[in-house]
Amino acid sequence: MGEVRRRLLVNSFDIEEQRIAILRDGELEQLFVERMWDRQRAGDIYKARVDSVLPGMGAAFVNLGDGRNAFLYLGDARGPLRRGMEVMVQVVRVARRKKGARVTTRLSIPGRFLVLAPRSDVVGVSRRIEDEEERRRLKELALSLRPEGHGLIVRTAAMGVDAELLREDLGELLSLWGRIERESQYLKAPCLVYRDSGLLGQVIRDELDPSFEEVVVDSEEDFELARELVSRYARAFSRAPEVKLYRGATPLFEHFGVEAQIERALQRRVPLPSGGYLVFDQTEALTVIDVNSGSFVSGLDVRDTIVRINREAALEIARQLKLRAIGGIVVVDFIDMDREEDKRELISYLEELLREDRAKPRVFGVTGLGLVEITRKRSRSDLRSVLGRSCPCCGGEGWTWREEVVSMRLKRFLRKVLRSSPSEALVVEMHPEVASFVLDVFLESWEEEMGVRLFLVCPSGASWGRFRLVFQGGVEEALARVRALEGEGLRVLSKAR
Repeated sequence: MGEVRRRLLVNSFDIEEQRIAILRDGELEQLFVERMWDRQRAGDIYKARVDSVLPGMGAAFVNLGDGRNAFLYLGDARGPLRRGMEVMVQVVRVARRKKGARVTTRLSIPGRFLVLAPRSDVVGVSRRIEDEEERRRLKELALSLRPEGHGLIVRTAAMGVDAELLREDLGELLSLWGRIERESQYLKAPCLVYRDSGLLGQVIRDELDPSFEEVVVDSEEDFELARELVSRYARAFSRAPEVKLYRGATPLFEHFGVEAQIERALQRRVPLPSGGYLVFDQTEALTVIDVNSGSFVSGLDVRDTIVRINREAALEIARQLKLRAIGGIVVVDFIDMDREEDKRELISYLEELLREDRAKPRVFGVTGLGLVEITRKRSRSDLRSVLGRSCPCCGGEGWTWREEVVSMRLKRFLRKVLRSSPSEALVVEMHPEVASFVLDVFLESWEEEMGVRLFLVCPSGASWGRFRLVFQGGVEEALARVRALEGEGLRVLSKAR
């Protein structure tokens, strides 16, 4: 494999949503999304109040404030708990679907090279650092640097980093923990005490490595922040990535071909280069991936054909798990192989591909039914739950795009229309439920921001994720068009006329 080239794209132009894409050799590798109303992140620290203790379940429920409860395993608590007790907890898994957040009292604060574990005696080195000599060096440094009363874990990014940079990182972490402790003394439970750095800070801190050639940002405010973050976190690199401000007329993600890749990112069927394909079925309990030979025809014998398709599938599965941010249990049904040596080689190849994944996937070999079992840590919400929702048309049996996603696509489309042909008013046809969402949440601010009157036509047969521009021009002509549409029995949403 040749040298990997990565690019970080930061789409912060719209205040309602920030999206960050990591491209690997031009191909979408990871997508991160944060919306202005997202209220909870993994890593947040709360001063919580214990609502109930359930010894039979080995758990307690704690109140985080704002009507939100979280699940705390008693094994994750420092000492016994009782109802009404105040306790510092950290979110390890955000609430998803019908499951509440999970928290722990074993706090950890990540830096670039180190993780500080307050009130702990743990000292460790990332398992992804495999060189024994380097592990020994870093373990000795961690032991010498460990502050009294706290633990330290050395992150993968610390490979080859000297003691001075580790000491600087530790100093920043101790200063941050001091602020958290001081603030927690004066705040009344339940409440948020500390919020991990914003999405841009988290991604640059956790993902940036020497393979990144550039960071491209479409917002002046985040451009300055990105320059500061890259300068801080790329200190150990021989060459820091260049940070650029994007000013193009075409939206950033569209310019780099990311929008089209997002459209494909959640398709159930994923093609393979040879003509085979994967089928993804994501459920509450686990994700199942089926490998199919499809139309693949080769001059090779049957055994070599199956081995080749399975290796292609392993490569794509490793990419898709990361792209879709799939966590939990994954079961893969590769094409059956008769020889044990072929099975061992495939498992070894899959393990090698998954080794660089920060979510720490583990491969458990081939079961008696010929299935390969994988577990992957849930470090963030999976892409399907971030971009999608249960379908309102089929009672939740299917899947479709979230209203927020369709709304932001509409906004980007309208801005593009107005850039090419400025107008006083636009009339857009779209699904009634999505139109109602836009009216309630965005319409007034969009009209003010773009300097245009917007009218949303709601035909009963409109597709959920689609929209169509039906008129562009002056306000009076738009109102005449709207009255004509209403005369035909169509519902039109807008601000008070």
